[in-house]
Amino acid sequence: MTEYHHPLFVTPDKKTSMRIGTHLLANRVILAPMAGVTDRPFRQLCKAMGAGMVVSEMVSCNSLLWGSDKTQRRIDHGGEAEPRSVQIVGADPRQMADAARYNVEHGADIVDINMGCPAKKVCNVAAGSALMKNEVLVAEILSAVVNAVDVPVTLKIRTGWDAEHRNGARIARVAQDCGIQALAVHGRTRACGFAEGTVEYDTIAEIKRTVSIPVIANGDIRTPAQAKLVLDYTGADAVMIGRAAQGRPWIFREIAHYLATGEALAEPGPQVVRDVLLGHLHNLYALYGDYSGVRVARKHIAWYSKGHPQGAAFRQLINHIETPEQQLAFTREFFDQLTHNQELAA
Repeated sequence: MTEYHHPLFVTPDKKTSMRIGTHLLANRVILAPMAGVTDRPFRQLCKAMGAGMVVSEMVSCNSLLWGSDKTQRRIDHGGEAEPRSVQIVGADPRQMADAARYNVEHGADIVDINMGCPAKKVCNVAAGSALMKNEVLVAEILSAVVNAVDVPVTLKIRTGWDAEHRNGARIARVAQDCGIQALAVHGRTRACGFAEGTVEYDTIAEIKRTVSIPVIANGDIRTPAQAKLVLDYTGADAVMIGRAAQGRPWIFREIAHYLATGEALAEPGPQVVRDVLLGHLHNLYALYGDYSGVRVARKHIAWYSKGHPQGAAFRQLINHIETPEQQLAFTREFFDQLTHNQELAA
């Protein structure tokens, strides 16, 4: 694995943080679990960039899938700093309890339960945010998982199923009564999907007033100033960053610094972004192998290059590259050209 030693990588200050069970987080900025994104290389990168905690991609409670290459990669936490938070997904209390035990045996320090995913393939099997329709089943699942393991159990939810069924506050009370030790709330209903509609910070604030366990606000937090505004408005204990970290893992450093000092950090230059991305690519190849690693890397390269001059042409080129050597060379060339152009313009 490529180690991160650039000055951009920081050891966050723990003075203003939150606790999940026995775990004191480094700060109040958390990486959201994202399927196909928050693999081990991305989690390690975001942690090195200042995230107080990172959460894995969701692991199915279906034990028939645990032997697959995909699941084995998802439960590989080699080299990760504590606490290692692993998200599980499913709709059967016994299977979810088994999945919790399985992941703790494989290194999970915190088990997170997914009741927030709006994806159709998840909701169609009554899992993810679909569970919010059935508060009795929610309680059964939460109790089963909490009683199955000796590590803290957390939960991620939405504000409700749709605009007419916003039961997030009731689910939060159920969660607290069942022993859940922290609650992340994406401020949309399931009907809003991943990004439609306005984030309901009022509902997150209501949920925070309803329970005494830590509440983590999630949804459309893209800047340090917005993170502070959301924390102040909702009273939440932390913020969770998802899509805003794609191609910008240094956002955790920026938010943590702003919350601690009120000062905004300068954006990293093209050379810094180049070095971060090249290290990320090497770690993707190491985890997935050359063939799959190149293909997984394409979306990350697209995110890193977004908004830069000639970025669209570069992405079109990268999507046809087949080897790590070519991918690294063209990536280095693209960002070096950006640096050269900046120097000419200065």
